[in-house]
Amino acid sequence: MSPAANTLAGAASPYLRQHADNPVHWQQWTPQALAEAAERDVPILLSVGYAACHWCHVMAHESFEDSEVAAAMNDGFVCVKVDREERPDIDAVYMNATVALTGQGGWPMTCFLTPDGRPFFCGTYYPKHAFLQLLSAVTETWRTRREEVEQASDHIASELRAMASGLPGGGPPVEPALCDHAVAVILRDEDTARGGFGGAPKFPPSALLEALLRHHERTGPQPALLAVERTCTAMARGGIYDQLAGGFARYSVDNAWVVPHFEKMLYDNALLLRVYAHWARRTGNVLARRVAAETARFVLDELGDRDMFTSSLDADAAGREGLTYVWTPDQLTEVLGEDDGRWAASVFGVTATGTFEHGASVLQLPADPDDPDRFERVRAALLDARSTRPQPDRDDKVVTAWNGLVITALAEASVAVSDPQLADAATRCAAALVALHMVDGRLRRASLGGQVGDSAAILEDHAMLATGLLTLYQLTMDPAWLDTATQLLDIALAHFADPDQPGRWFDSADDAERLMFRPADPVDGATPSGASSITEALLIAAHLVGGERADSYGQAVADALRVHSPLLARAPRSAGHWLAVAESAVRGPLQIAVACDAPGSSLLADARRLAPGGAIVVGGEADSCELLIGRDRVDGADAAYVCRGRVCDLPVTTTEDLEAALAR
Repeated sequence: MSPAANTLAGAASPYLRQHADNPVHWQQWTPQALAEAAERDVPILLSVGYAACHWCHVMAHESFEDSEVAAAMNDGFVCVKVDREERPDIDAVYMNATVALTGQGGWPMTCFLTPDGRPFFCGTYYPKHAFLQLLSAVTETWRTRREEVEQASDHIASELRAMASGLPGGGPPVEPALCDHAVAVILRDEDTARGGFGGAPKFPPSALLEALLRHHERTGPQPALLAVERTCTAMARGGIYDQLAGGFARYSVDNAWVVPHFEKMLYDNALLLRVYAHWARRTGNVLARRVAAETARFVLDELGDRDMFTSSLDADAAGREGLTYVWTPDQLTEVLGEDDGRWAASVFGVTATGTFEHGASVLQLPADPDDPDRFERVRAALLDARSTRPQPDRDDKVVTAWNGLVITALAEASVAVSDPQLADAATRCAAALVALHMVDGRLRRASLGGQVGDSAAILEDHAMLATGLLTLYQLTMDPAWLDTATQLLDIALAHFADPDQPGRWFDSADDAERLMFRPADPVDGATPSGASSITEALLIAAHLVGGERADSYGQAVADALRVHSPLLARAPRSAGHWLAVAESAVRGPLQIAVACDAPGSSLLADARRLAPGGAIVVGGEADSCELLIGRDRVDGADAAYVCRGRVCDLPVTTTEDLEAALAR
């Protein structure tokens, strides 16, 4: 059987389409591709990456566009290309294999598999000549030492299945003391001089920051808040933040947030928008408020499409990393003139030697300039000039989970920066996403150009979208959002919960494609895990619905926290979102129900402004929702009822009394 031609031109992923003109006979991951490998009796060469990945581009240019390399790949393998963002289940399975075999992971990921999908050799990026040597060696080994390959792949598959069996039993109860312990461990790892945790490269610790804010709100003392302020200030003033247009890059290659890896991901900006909005709402910090507003504007202007939001901006432009964003002193002068050019160089930290490559600098903002009007004029001129440079490509794929994160962040930011247009954008996104990505009662993972893809949604998609819809419900009191959110949660309980170990969650559904093993990773990474995210959604929903459904959701939360408490006890830096959920759970969570003539109630607005992270806030007429059953205005005045779990205080009618009630 001759190898199939390259079939990626019709893919729903922009990353796969980037490889449609390669001489490699790429196929998508399908049963037909695996069947071809079995019929030809050759291994599968699996390459996994994503559109904004710099080293994925490098390997594509060096190897996948090269006719010599392509000939070796086509002759000896069935070549399968996967977008990790479209198929995170496949990525998870083979990333576990890569890390287990090599001690590290990353993208591009390069794996050699038997025709039934068992890995026997894995790696990441390979330069052209090393890759050619590897292809030759694997082909020879497959031909002459087949029994060894089969034994090795059997052993690897068995070990991976054992590793995927989940956390053993449970751990300590999720109580305030466990949260306090987790925060103490996290703060010991803080880089108090530069912000963040650990050394280079430094990734924005979004989930940890949200958890630390919630911890501060629960306990009162300052250490957690100071850690948030140090990290958020350092990031906002560093090169990881786009000082001209707003928005955060993926990570910093150094330990001081100076030089970013320039790709901009939707999920990073959504998570950081939530953090900066929370910080602004809690403290009124001017920097926090500005960065929240600018990040929201970046998401809307640069990543918006058809009321939904696309996935990323590339690290490269015209084949060079960072080309769009970096400046030399001469370039500043060319745009601004001598006087403003020198001033801008001083303000943005642009030096003759540079902070990046070839004497160029990434713009930073070590301090607020002494002339705000001049700064705005200079920034506008530089941004206008930058728009004439080559621009990074955009991955226009719309991912359900990440749009769910954006819905939550925009809704919360609308309160923090007093901008109802952000809530309107969140509402439009939710409506468009549900209309397109819900197909025959089940959720899909992604769409492109208004056409939904075939990939089934995973746990994080259900969880993050449900949380976004529940957040919108609290703002709008539109029952449609609550109905759709509970539909998603019921699907998750039916198809993703482990029936043999209550509290454990699989990342793929029980009726999804069967891979080598069923991924179930509870650790929070660049995004919160599906397990911690579904626990957050269930925790919120348990207090917005009534009856048996509320009990079912509450029990699922209790089981999940019990099973995953070892992460908080032993590895809290890898459990940031679990900690945020736990901080809310140990407070009840806090619920504020305002009996009022919504939406113009000033007491309701104050409740939303004063509520700690993770609190549930609703407002409306008596009996208009579950939390307002039997609760009405008091002597003609709007009244707020503050509850912790199932225990409620007496109603209060003034903002001062509400503040006092929340402080108890």
